[in-house]
Amino acid sequence: MPQLRLGFIGIGLMGDPMTRRLLQAGLDVTVWNRSPDKAETLRKIGAQVAGSIGELVKAVDVVLLCLANTDVVEEVVFGNGGVAQHGRAGQRLVDLSSSDPTATRDFAEWLESECGMRWVDAPVSGGVAGAEAGELAIMAGGEAKDIEAIRPLLAPLSTRLTHMGPVGSGQVTKVCNQMVVGCQAAVLAEMVALAEASGVDATRLTEALAGGFADSKPFRILTPRMAASDFEAPPWHLRTLLKDLDMAVAQSQRSGSAAPMSGLAAQLMRAHAGRGHAAHDPAILVEAYRNA
Repeated sequence: MPQLRLGFIGIGLMGDPMTRRLLQAGLDVTVWNRSPDKAETLRKIGAQVAGSIGELVKAVDVVLLCLANTDVVEEVVFGNGGVAQHGRAGQRLVDLSSSDPTATRDFAEWLESECGMRWVDAPVSGGVAGAEAGELAIMAGGEAKDIEAIRPLLAPLSTRLTHMGPVGSGQVTKVCNQMVVGCQAAVLAEMVALAEASGVDATRLTEALAGGFADSKPFRILTPRMAASDFEAPPWHLRTLLKDLDMAVAQSQRSGSAAPMSGLAAQLMRAHAGRGHAAHDPAILVEAYRNA
């Protein structure tokens, strides 16, 4: 059986290292990005660079997306010159972005009716470090046959791909993941500020609490940055976490399930983003409590 040709759209913080992993695994990858210079850096290590979305779609069997939000996914897939205008039956689209679950289900139906392409939602967790190491957790929604077809293609990116149910289920699972991460980020900011205000060296919290019930990846990543006021070169952005918490609140309203903690964390982040911190690391949340 010939090797499937991959197309990757969205060469950002996560898309770049994921594409590099796919190339290192010897896969045939064509890329397209709004900012061509980002795609050109991948040409040097073996990627084909498409001049348009249509050129990419015509050249590949599977289209991978890693985009900023639901609106951008809709534009890239269904906008003028987008994926849907050039797709064909037998192709699959795999959305690695964190997108709205209900919109994802609508997109899947729309895409298949437009051109016959099948949709798999496969959002990821693990951040840039996980993408670079090929240790992402992938939560997937779609038909079983589609999941199994793409599983080996995503193996260079992940330690685990879990099929969560029909289309949209992966995005619901990512929302659940981000509820935990977002609420942790909010309380970690409170914790660091409380330690500092009480005369405790907050830089030693990670060491002191390692292995206890408070330990977690967000704790190990965010706490040192908060304590050291290290907000430079953010590996992720406050606006991204806020976007995901807003999706969690919207999904809770649709499903009739209460999400008061996620809603409160979102409001805290919205207020801080409104003060000019949207593009900063979520560790910047600690500044909301210092000198309060």
